[in-house]
Amino acid sequence: MQPSFFGLDDRHRKLNERDPLVALRKLIDWEDFRSTLNKIPTLPRKSNAGRRPFDKVLMFKALVLQHLYNLSDDELEYQIRDRFSFCRFLSLNPED
Repeated sequence: MQPSFFGLDDRHRKLNERDPLVALRKLIDWEDFRSTLNKIPTLPRKSNAGRRPFDKVLMFKALVLQHLYNLSDDELEYQIRDRFSFCRFLSLNPED
């Protein structure tokens, strides 16, 4: 089978060549921040109903993206949904 212009493996390889978030993800061990982030007080949940809170490291990484790209909260949410590079940086699958 002939590889397509948008073949997934080729697409990932091409994105890796220019994506600064790949280097940032490799450079920083984001889990090292978990102990500090866990010290941030959270409101107790009133019940187990509803969606669970997002992971603190995930939210911290999202804030880093927001700062690096100068995004509003709404624009950050849109870009996470739209950009493969943001999803990959946050370790999210498209369906997450």
